[in-house]
Amino acid sequence: MQLRQLEYLVALARERHFARAAAACYVSQPSLSAAIRRLEHELHVPIVRRGRRYEGLTPEGEVVLAWAHRMLAERDALRQELSALGDGLTGTLRLGVVPTALPAASLLTTPFCDRHPRARVSIESLSSADITHGLAEFELDAAMTYLDDDSLRRLPLYEERYVLLTPTDGPLATAATARWAQAATLPLCLLGPRMRNRRIIDECFAADGATAAPAIESDSVAGLYAHLPGGRWSSVISHAWLHMFGVPDGMRVVPLEGPAHGPRVGLVTGPDDPPSVLAGALLTVAREAGVREALDALLRTYIDVGDH
Repeated sequence: MQLRQLEYLVALARERHFARAAAACYVSQPSLSAAIRRLEHELHVPIVRRGRRYEGLTPEGEVVLAWAHRMLAERDALRQELSALGDGLTGTLRLGVVPTALPAASLLTTPFCDRHPRARVSIESLSSADITHGLAEFELDAAMTYLDDDSLRRLPLYEERYVLLTPTDGPLATAATARWAQAATLPLCLLGPRMRNRRIIDECFAADGATAAPAIESDSVAGLYAHLPGGRWSSVISHAWLHMFGVPDGMRVVPLEGPAHGPRVGLVTGPDDPPSVLAGALLTVAREAGVREALDALLRTYIDVGDH
């Protein structure tokens, strides 16, 4: 059994298509199919359910796939540990990030790259469910996500704090604080209902006896922010977004009354114990980065500017 055969199997399970899996592995489709057939012969079990097209893995194949993920992760960990003993940490850190935490990701990735200049970072925007799957299948080294899964190794980074972004000539622009029910009466632009952040915000509106009816919904923070300049729309945002996007011209940050903190966002790693060298290095950086303090200080800056 060769590790390359396991790589082909992982690619096939991911792509669910022989031709796409072969292209991802830079081999011909007959070569990939033959390698997996040899793996079946060597293990004496059927791995792939075959018909006119790929139909999934057999129960035995699912077991082999789980071991393939584990063995390939161990190989990568060995390479990383050896590189760290030589000229410094190398390899690619695979980091999954929930979309609403992407604006704050550079608070970790920049100091990580400064400390390990020979390493690279690959960031993928994923849902929290996809992150859990990616960590379990060793497809990710670490992730920035909501901390609601006790099975994952975790390091809290910050708590989401929600504020109102509203035009400077709007009815709430001069308020020191605003209630969620007041914000619900404004022309709103919010993330779409499929987004975890939006569901949390809807719960906050409901707790104040209100329901938000945004005229515009977006599936990305960037798409939401694109509608804010111009003085027509208001939005409820996480304070972490200020790190990347700031406050658009002609708008002001107004704190929302309610719970002091929203859900926690943190850095999590997968089931391998200890974590991979790359994940461990990122955890070390995260413990020293002061993400919570940096974001809270930024929020105070924007609130103080608005108060003057």
